[in-house]
Amino acid sequence: MTTPVRVRFAPSPTGHLHIGGVRTALFNWLFARHHGGQFVLRIEDTDASRSTEESIDEILASMKWLGLDWDEGPFRQTERQSIYKEKVDQLLREDKAYPCFCTAEELDRKRKEAQSKGLKPKYDGTCRNRSDKPEGVPFVTRFKAPLEGAVTIHDLLRGNVVFQNEELDDLIILRSDGTPTYNFVVVVDDGGMGITHVIRGDDHLSNTPRQALLYDGLGMPRPKFAHISMILGADKTRLSKRHGATSVLAYRDMGYLPDALINYLARLGWSHGNQEIFTRQEMIQNFSLENVTTSAAVFNPEKLKWLNQQYIQNAAPLDLACQLEPFLIKEGILSENHGLSAEKIAKPIPSLNQRAETLVEMAPKSTFYFKEKLEFDEKARDKFLNADIKPHIEKLIVAINEMDNLEHDSMEKLFKQVAEEAKLKLGKLAQPVRVALTGGTASPGIYDVVLLLGKTTTLKRLTESVDFIEKRG
Repeated sequence: MTTPVRVRFAPSPTGHLHIGGVRTALFNWLFARHHGGQFVLRIEDTDASRSTEESIDEILASMKWLGLDWDEGPFRQTERQSIYKEKVDQLLREDKAYPCFCTAEELDRKRKEAQSKGLKPKYDGTCRNRSDKPEGVPFVTRFKAPLEGAVTIHDLLRGNVVFQNEELDDLIILRSDGTPTYNFVVVVDDGGMGITHVIRGDDHLSNTPRQALLYDGLGMPRPKFAHISMILGADKTRLSKRHGATSVLAYRDMGYLPDALINYLARLGWSHGNQEIFTRQEMIQNFSLENVTTSAAVFNPEKLKWLNQQYIQNAAPLDLACQLEPFLIKEGILSENHGLSAEKIAKPIPSLNQRAETLVEMAPKSTFYFKEKLEFDEKARDKFLNADIKPHIEKLIVAINEMDNLEHDSMEKLFKQVAEEAKLKLGKLAQPVRVALTGGTASPGIYDVVLLLGKTTTLKRLTESVDFIEKRG
């Protein structure tokens, strides 16, 4: 592209940052990175009654967790009020805007009259050519929209979309309390910040003709528009909390990896052949608006979970350890000031990551490795640690004690030998040992457990299990 690409993500801090918003941010980020352009973060906080600092903090935390770094910002609209006032004054000077003194009651009456006649309820331009200015009467400022003709929007995904000017009315750009309106500040900001492409949800398509007219009125070049499809829930209706429309940070807390979530959202409406799993660099290299569909994407929680499992299975243990650590602390498996190195936390991961779909699921499965004192499943202990198994565990204790080095093959040989001598199926020996070493019946392979715990801890726990059997009698 001849003009350097500049795109923006402009969330309103009126609640959580959800999946739909993140996908919009992601598509803008990928577009900017693909073209070597700039990604701007802007906080649209002009709605003072609903905007909160907590929401702003959550937006920033979500973007950082997902690795969607921005090149400029975050800009806040509440800090740009003088710029908006200047642009309103410009439109008034150029006779492209006017004060409107109609009261809320008058507007409501006009709306009802239009509806009763089967007409579209829009402002009828009562104050458009009014010359007097009553003192002390509150007023809003409206933009003078063309009364005839049409606005054509060339959407990069949808082609030309035509809106008749007669369907539009004179938009309020400044409220009676002096605060600017959404459609106005978006145009001023995008124009002033040199935004070249506006990539956003198709729920904003209806705003675009008004904004296009404002660009023209302010003498600003229109950016190129691309309105991406909505994300639907599994039931093909608007995405709800039940079907995934929850806070992005809730996915972090549910044990999803940021790269897995990014990969999944990239594929919601965009494709590159039949490829499903992408590195970030592959996404950046291959992303194009030509391969973004206009059909609504369907959010599939099970597919996201599957993809997360793929990322967990293929993550470097040391990298995964850093992400697993908060869940180990939350579960009480590690203390806040545990003092363990990332290498120590990473050690059990290769034996755990093939079975876990989320980090929440993985954390408790590592309890046996980190806990000094085992927490037993009482039913499992009563069932498997009994007098019948005691002599076989004792044989294992003697044999392991005599080994210089514990290796997978030597462990497998030992267990098979003890099982054969006792005329037991291997599982009948392995399961009681698993309970003795981990406290429960679910764990990595028994040989992996022994190697993870090491000789000293393995012998200690096996000896404690024999003591338990003896005391119970």
